[in-house]
Parts: sequence; C-alpha cells; structure tokens
Amino acid sequence: MPRSAAPTIDEVAAAAGVSRATVSRVMNGRSTVAPDIAERVRGVARDLRYQPSRVARSLSTGRTNSVALVVPDLANPMFQQILRGTMAAAAPHDYRVLVAETVENARAEAEVALEARQRCDALVLAAPRTSEDELRDLLPRLEPVVVVNRHVPGRTVPSVRVDYGAGVRSMVDHLVALGHQELAYVAGPPSSASNALRVRALDDARERHPGLRVTTLPCGPTVEAGYRVADRVLATDATGVVAFNDLVAFGLLARLDEAGVAVPGDLSVGGFDDIELARYATPSLTTAAVPQADLGRRAWELLHARVLGVERSRLGAEGIALHVTPGLVVRGSTGPVPPARRHG
Repeated sequence: MPRSAAPTIDEVAAAAGVSRATVSRVMNGRSTVAPDIAERVRGVARDLRYQPSRVARSLSTGRTNSVALVVPDLANPMFQQILRGTMAAAAPHDYRVLVAETVENARAEAEVALEARQRCDALVLAAPRTSEDELRDLLPRLEPVVVVNRHVPGRTVPSVRVDYGAGVRSMVDHLVALGHQELAYVAGPPSSASNALRVRALDDARERHPGLRVTTLPCGPTVEAGYRVADRVLATDATGVVAFNDLVAFGLLARLDEAGVAVPGDLSVGGFDDIELARYATPSLTTAAVPQADLGRRAWELLHARVLGVERSRLGAEGIALHVTPGLVVRGSTGPVPPARRHG
C-alpha cells in the first residue's frame, strides 16, 4: 500500500541504523559524520523520499535558509526582475527569498525592513527611500545586508548600483544629436536617490551642451503619474522628454496618443530601465537599458558572501560596491526635431 504520510526523521534513523542526531547532522550538511555513514543515511532518505523540515533545520542550525528582499513597489517590473534574479541565484544554495513591499512609503521602510530581517538570515534592501541619516542609522541593525541602488557615506555596506548619471547622459546626448534643445525631465519620487542622480546628470548636460534647456516637472514612478503629467509636458516648449522610467514613459505615450500628438513626429520620448514591455510599446520605446535580473544576482552573491563571513579582503576592491552602466537602446519613440520647431 502507498504511504499515507510523509516519512519522519525517526523512520530514517531506524532504517539507517543511526540516531536522530546523526540523521540531523547529515541532512544539515555537517561534516562531523563518517563519510560511509553519511552516504548510508542519504541513501535511506532518498529511498524514503524524506524531506527535512525547514522549521526543524532552523532550530538546529540557527538559520532559516531564507533572505528578505525589501522593495518600494512590486508593481514596477524593474523590482520584479530584481526579485527573480535574486531567487534564481539563491535557489542553488537552498535559500528562499521572501519579499516585502513598502508601497513607496519612506516612513514605513525602516519598520518593514527590521521586521523582515527578524524573519530571515539576511536582507537585500532595494532602492531604499529612507533619508541618508535614517538609512545610516538603520543599516547596522539589519546586518548582514546588501543595498541595491543606494550609496551610504560612512557605511561600508556592500552595494550594487546603477550608474544613472551615465544612462541619463547617453539619453540626452542622443536627443541633442537629433537636434533637440528643449527638453522636459519628468521626475521620479523626491525621496528616490536615483532621481537625484538623474537631476545631477541633467545639470551636467546643460554645461556640456550650451543652449540646452531642461524643464523639470514633478511626477512619480508609475504609469498613472506619467499619464497625468502629459498635459504639463505639452504646455512647455519641449521637443523631447526624458522620463524617470519606462512606466512613466508608457503613461506619457498613452495620453499623447489620446491628444493626437505624434511620437516621435511631434515629440520624442525616452524612458529608463528597458523593462520587458518597452520594445512592445507604440511606438517602441527608446530607453536606457539596465540588466535588472543581474542586479538581483549580484546582490545575492554579495549577500551570500556576507552570510558566510567572507572577509572583505577576499571580496576584493569590487566586493563592496558593484557598478552597472546602462546601455542606450534606440527604438521608435525618438526622432529628429520637427522642422517647424527647430531653433535658428
């Protein structure tokens, strides 16, 4: 007759002729058991299809074999891909990834992160919105922790960061080469550190391109925010738009289409991130491409080294901060300035 219940550790121990403690040590990967006995226990476990309890393992080892990923917005495909990358990298090490969302609420971020850390062995904090001072005080309480897309002066916390400045520079240079001198920047959340880096890059662009004018419009990180800001974009003299991210660009494209504004015939639009749907927008979206899943994989590599207690000297100079440079992907949403709107 087929078994009606999952096999227990006692059954494995009896079949292998060893104690429960020996089975536990073998299944937890400890090297204190003789190799022949360990192989016998593993063979019995395979035959019985025994799966050790994660709860029991946690009590035995003091670890949960899980890490938490805290993100500001799970609706954003960027953070979904970071999650997938982290999960894919952690799975071969028998680690699970739990996710917590702060819903772009900077005030709730510390509480969410601390609660998540209590339930897991370590934490990945993605694009935190907390202020620099608050984050500096918070990070020691989260150890081991890795931060994605944030630099914290005064803390040697491992991080994986996107060079947002380089991405914005490539987008602006592309638009200027097409003849655009009047741009609008549709900004992200004020609490976003990456938004501040974009603004700084735009300031640099004005110096590099004499005569370039950039109007910054408050917006947000979502499709709806991009849709709402479109009429304000049209009220400027802009011939080109640099959107905070691809979602904002999608909202812009939808509203511009309703208003009868041709893209790129009347107005060029550029995004940021290159989420999966960017190439399928109408028109397809020019964007600064970020290897999103790779951010998650790299964050896991740094975090795993942290959990294992790998010394920083062994990680090397790149072990504390890994930098990713976006690549410009030119598609159908950007084009030359319309002849009627060219200056000079």
